[in-house]
Amino acid sequence: MESSESGTPTELRRLCVFCGSSFGLRPEYEASAKALGQLMANEKIGLVYGGGTVGLMGVIAKTVFAGLGTDGVLGFIPEALAPRELSGEMIGQLQVTDDMHTRKALMAKSADGFIGMPGGFGTLEELLEVITWQQLGFHKKPIGLLNTCGFFDPLLAHFKHSVEQGFVREQHNTVIVSDDPATLLAKMREFRPNKSLIEAMSVQAVKAGPDGIDVSAGSAPTRPAAPLQDAQP
Repeated sequence: MESSESGTPTELRRLCVFCGSSFGLRPEYEASAKALGQLMANEKIGLVYGGGTVGLMGVIAKTVFAGLGTDGVLGFIPEALAPRELSGEMIGQLQVTDDMHTRKALMAKSADGFIGMPGGFGTLEELLEVITWQQLGFHKKPIGLLNTCGFFDPLLAHFKHSVEQGFVREQHNTVIVSDDPATLLAKMREFRPNKSLIEAMSVQAVKAGPDGIDVSAGSAPTRPAAPLQDAQP
């Protein structure tokens, strides 16, 4: 990933997408997942995701896979969720991890940015974790919300409330929002990080990330080494 501090656009080779393993009640959610997946495939942006093929997660994974093939989809799934009855049929490159913490750290390490789509508690937990890591300085990658049908409006109102009540600094409320996939990606490429909490307190850069895994570097331009398995739909 290009350093956004250099004034050049952030290079998005892979994006980590957090979204629901259900479809939700509105057809626009599925349509939005397909639109984002198609845009990523058209722009040769690989997908990093939670490894399943059910719900919106499956929609975007299958769409990117159809356009970019096995190398374009990188999934991480904890061993406990690997059975097909829980996560569906696996596609692309799949790496099974020992636990959820390692899964999330490897997803973050493998991506150049993050997008949240409609989902449940798991989606929100993953999203808020990478927001926290950005605030602390574990990474400087853009974080976007694809705000289909205003799904994230209550969450954005809470972010604003947290700033107004003195629990979040204004400069750390940097989540990028759009209901249009193309606009969202364009804004993410323009992202410039503010000084993190750790940088504000120390002249030293953050060296270690969550669980001892450095999540700051972003994706490599080549295929990751030795995936545990390649799966076809």
